[in-house]
Amino acid sequence: MTEHILLDDPSTADLRAKVTQAWQDFAQALADSLRSLPAGAQIDLTLDPTASGTGDAVYSVSIRIDEQDRLGALAVGNAALPAGFRMDRTAVADLVALGWSPPGVIDGSGDSFGIQASRAEAGSLAVTVSRTLRDVYHAPHPAFLVYLVHDAEDEPIPADPLGTARHELRPEDHGFHLDNALADAPSTVPASEEQLDLAERVRTVVATLLKTPPEELQVDADGDIGIRAGSAMVFVRVRDNPPLVDVFSPVLTEVEPTEQLYVKLSELTNRMPIGRLYCVNDTVWASIPVFGRNFQATHLMLAVQVMMGLADELDDRLHGEFGGKRFFGDADKPAQRDAHRTGMYL
Repeated sequence: MTEHILLDDPSTADLRAKVTQAWQDFAQALADSLRSLPAGAQIDLTLDPTASGTGDAVYSVSIRIDEQDRLGALAVGNAALPAGFRMDRTAVADLVALGWSPPGVIDGSGDSFGIQASRAEAGSLAVTVSRTLRDVYHAPHPAFLVYLVHDAEDEPIPADPLGTARHELRPEDHGFHLDNALADAPSTVPASEEQLDLAERVRTVVATLLKTPPEELQVDADGDIGIRAGSAMVFVRVRDNPPLVDVFSPVLTEVEPTEQLYVKLSELTNRMPIGRLYCVNDTVWASIPVFGRNFQATHLMLAVQVMMGLADELDDRLHGEFGGKRFFGDADKPAQRDAHRTGMYL
């Protein structure tokens, strides 16, 4: 009965709805920030190249609030992208269709695409920026974005989180590794947290992993915490009855369920010390349960660590055998565009 509850939840299988909701939450948070930040503030949004495999190509959008309370947004153009990562004519046309003016049209835009808007248009601008990052720059999920909010002197400005996008790491944070956190973690929840419910305990552990305050963790409509794991996504969900924590990841999407696929998933599952691989509709999921009774922080941290490595390895292996689509696979990377198809705005 427990396994059925853990593995066959329809909301877990609806990946498209989950990703769509994450983008909607990101756009709403971005709009709220654009309405509340002071004049002179700037938000820089970048598709993390270490996660997306775009190498030296930096796909970014910046939005500045000027002294007249107007919003000015710039989106990277082909002149700033290395050969092999430049946008083709279709992508350029998509940018223009979204409302971006070609490079040089707006004063000060230089080689970037530009948009000017008022504070009252913050909502529509946030939607445009979200669609640009998702549909044109091919960010698979807001968790693959890093952002920085700063003033004209590049000093950081406090701001509310932008959905599941991540603050740009400070230099002192780059040495953080999951192994170190795991070694330092207590084997059980501290006594001061014994009165917390399971969901709060899980949030504390995940926040420790991500080096972020627990109150800044973003929980989606399904109650899941999203964690970017290299080129994969890992979700953490708390269940009350029975008390369980499910650590799961969409390993492969848009895959055709076949007998061969089910046999392969069964073989791989039998070789896993804990957890299971399964297919629901057209998505292959990996899931590792952590017991909620007598909850131990190290058990959850180990499950997240294992899932991060498992998802990153299996998406390539299963994609090679059964096709489908990885959460952020090679077929999705802008690098696959033909350089000779670039548009006129270089």
